[in-house]
Amino acid sequence: MEKYIDEACAKFREILLSQVERVEKMKSGASATDFSKLDKIVIGLAGGDGIGPIITDEAERLLRFLLADELATGKVEIKVIEGLTIENRMAKNQAVPDDVLAEIKKCDVLLKGPTTTPKGGTMESANVTLRRELDLFANVRPVCVPEEGIDWTFFRENTEGEYVLGSKGIEIPDTLACDFKVTTNPGTERIARAAFEFARANGKKKVAIVTKANIMKKTDGKFSAICHEIAKEYPEIEAEEWYIDIMTANLVNTAIRSSFEVFLLPNLYGDIITDEAAQIQGGVGTAGSANTGSKYAMFEAIHGTAPRMIEQGIGDYANPSSLFKATELMLRHIGFTAYADKLAKAMSICTETEKKVICTGDRDGATCKEFADYVMNTIKSI
Repeated sequence: MEKYIDEACAKFREILLSQVERVEKMKSGASATDFSKLDKIVIGLAGGDGIGPIITDEAERLLRFLLADELATGKVEIKVIEGLTIENRMAKNQAVPDDVLAEIKKCDVLLKGPTTTPKGGTMESANVTLRRELDLFANVRPVCVPEEGIDWTFFRENTEGEYVLGSKGIEIPDTLACDFKVTTNPGTERIARAAFEFARANGKKKVAIVTKANIMKKTDGKFSAICHEIAKEYPEIEAEEWYIDIMTANLVNTAIRSSFEVFLLPNLYGDIITDEAAQIQGGVGTAGSANTGSKYAMFEAIHGTAPRMIEQGIGDYANPSSLFKATELMLRHIGFTAYADKLAKAMSICTETEKKVICTGDRDGATCKEFADYVMNTIKSI
């Protein structure tokens, strides 16, 4: 037993040193990319696994339709990224193979399909790796249900918490296992400032800071304290304190949920609660996700690879709405607001007003391609 404890202590020391080094890198910080000043914007496309390549192909068609002029003039380049598949990752024993990551870093933004994360073992999620390697510290997920007064935007810290060391836990055989949660000052400061800046820029009056600081006193306690300190710089915005358990209940409480506007959360809580919020909107297939940093950004569907659909041979019936929403978020991020507005309006018509073509995820509904055609034809009429 003493041997295992000594090994664990040595490993924990290495972990602490690596996280201190990460903090120092964050302090130096990269300046934000000004897309309006780029001669060319390179959009990377990675299909991923399962239904990922199917919905990503349709997102590529949609992008080429919307950005036809920019592609023709060379203002925009679409670069297909190969190799972000579970087969290639397992063969190379890397969550994101080095050569694939190098190609992604040649792009300004990445539009990505869902990827499979192996259960057990030591290989971490491709998403976690990309968020860390590209320093995508802000996961931003909007959820909107106008008829119920819901207009929420979630700011989930994206590079820390339980996820940053998810594959580096310690185990004493037949006795116990211990994972780690990390909260840093600069990591919390930048996600807090991103949330409050968004609130100020969009006329929002309230930011809900969501933690479990009464139990996780060091990590969540630090997150809460820093967020409230940043809030003092935005006196016109009310900073509310909520615990994650009651907030999950509040999202389904029709008496008060429409009063929430912007949410600010650590990594794990944000991961869980945004899926709940997406379900309220109509399901995880309806919501997109933006992962943004100073230099790079990644946009993706929030659902998984749907292995059941592939096994049953109905992958072509996958709903691309979530990735189309991510495409809208990406267009806004790189400065093509007019195209993003057209896509948002078309999606509203196609999924809320007309509903002439509906993806059910089975053969009784439309195919992914048929729905994409419907969206593009609707854009033409706007």
